[in-house]
Amino acid sequence: MEVEMKIRGLMMDPVTNMPIVILKDVNGSAILPIWVGVYEANAIALEIEKVSTPRPMTHDLIKTMLTGLGAGIRKVVVNDLKDDTFYAVIWLEKDGELISVDSRPSDALAIALRLDCPIYVEDSVLNSSKAASAVSEKVNNEELRRWLEGLNDEDLGRYKM
Repeated sequence: MEVEMKIRGLMMDPVTNMPIVILKDVNGSAILPIWVGVYEANAIALEIEKVSTPRPMTHDLIKTMLTGLGAGIRKVVVNDLKDDTFYAVIWLEKDGELISVDSRPSDALAIALRLDCPIYVEDSVLNSSKAASAVSEKVNNEELRRWLEGLNDEDLGRYKM
């Protein structure tokens, strides 16, 4: 089953200093942090903050190409978690036909923001993420887990580009 999520914010991991996209369940309290690269975080931040660039960035180009081809995006789904790596699928729609495209979650999220389409996460990914968190907290991420669980609206400020 898929759970609809929204991008709640972007922040820096205080331990690794890497960007984290925070997804939050629209109908509940589930939170899914996804660590992403700096460039991907910037692409997401640009769209969240509605910053225009003098030339099209990659995700803007993809949006323009899809629109020009008469295709749209029905949804993006974070559908798997293997060896601490998240996987996603972009569901394109063209002439009533659905086409699935394998994607990194960061690219899928950046495109979803630009095309205003829904974001989903498979239940199994949420459950695997919780199980992985339970294991990693026993190893050495107790501080990070507490920090993520204690996030409030004020903590989810703007990501610094």
